[in-house]
Amino acid sequence: MTTTMIRTRGLTRHFTVKKETVEAVRGLDLEIEAGEMVALLGPNGAGKSTTLRLLTTLIAPTSGTAEVAGHDVTRDPRAVRRRIGYIGQGSMAGHAQRGRDELISQGRSYGMSVVDARARATDLIASLDLEGVADRTVSSLSGGQRRRLDIAMGLMHSPELLFLDEPSTGLDPHNRASLLEHIRKLRAERGTTIVMTTHYLDEADSMAERVVVIDHGRVIADDTPDRLKADVAGDRITLTFTDERSAARAAARAGIEVEHVSRVVHIRVPDGPGRLPGLLRRLDRAGIAVSSAEVARPTLDDVFLNLTGRSLREGTFTTKEMAA
Repeated sequence: MTTTMIRTRGLTRHFTVKKETVEAVRGLDLEIEAGEMVALLGPNGAGKSTTLRLLTTLIAPTSGTAEVAGHDVTRDPRAVRRRIGYIGQGSMAGHAQRGRDELISQGRSYGMSVVDARARATDLIASLDLEGVADRTVSSLSGGQRRRLDIAMGLMHSPELLFLDEPSTGLDPHNRASLLEHIRKLRAERGTTIVMTTHYLDEADSMAERVVVIDHGRVIADDTPDRLKADVAGDRITLTFTDERSAARAAARAGIEVEHVSRVVHIRVPDGPGRLPGLLRRLDRAGIAVSSAEVARPTLDDVFLNLTGRSLREGTFTTKEMAA
């Protein structure tokens, strides 16, 4: 039997900025089961971080309800905090403190004995490859080491549910890949439910079993990455021709989901690899020679672009011509 780890109904949060009301989260309905790894995606200002702050009791909702780890975030915030871990975008540890000491202090703040806190810190230091640097001051650690220390601090009290807000932002590719591998390993070993926000679409695609796309404070899509890409965006076939006339003839025969630019034709179809051979045969029978052909699988940015006309990468309005 699965256990619902997060359930929200009509969750709303308004802010007042310069005497104007800003609707950061608007009527959010969301359910996340125990053991899931869910990525929240959306452009800047979509409401992702505000949603995390609501679910972690850092701010109170304007209206609606949210239950996290079996407790209401408004009526029993302490019980929620005991059962969750939260790693925000800033460093959690004091720069002048040693990493191991910060971990032990974190454990003590959750009621652990000194012996248990030390043992837990040692375990996490080993799990997150911090053994060589744990006794150095936080200010002397690299960006990747600090983020791994942040993860360790969030896991000190063995939470059932871990929130990660942009966990790899600012890291170089090597440290980013290392951190993500540690998150995968910890989840596999401990079965922790993880909810993360990220601007790295490949990160969400490769790590999350489920993607929730948020725009203007509302959920606009919720499914596995593969189904979102297949159902909402489709594959993209790109055909190149020797001249514009051939490209125009091919575009007229290809169907309605076609973009024709000079000697290139882009075609959006549900199953690109399966459709391409038949398409090439039809064009060949019509006497239209194709110079080159390729199939590109859709990205999560394509999904968002199809849903809203905007890009997840920049949060700006983008025309189809610009997207091509």
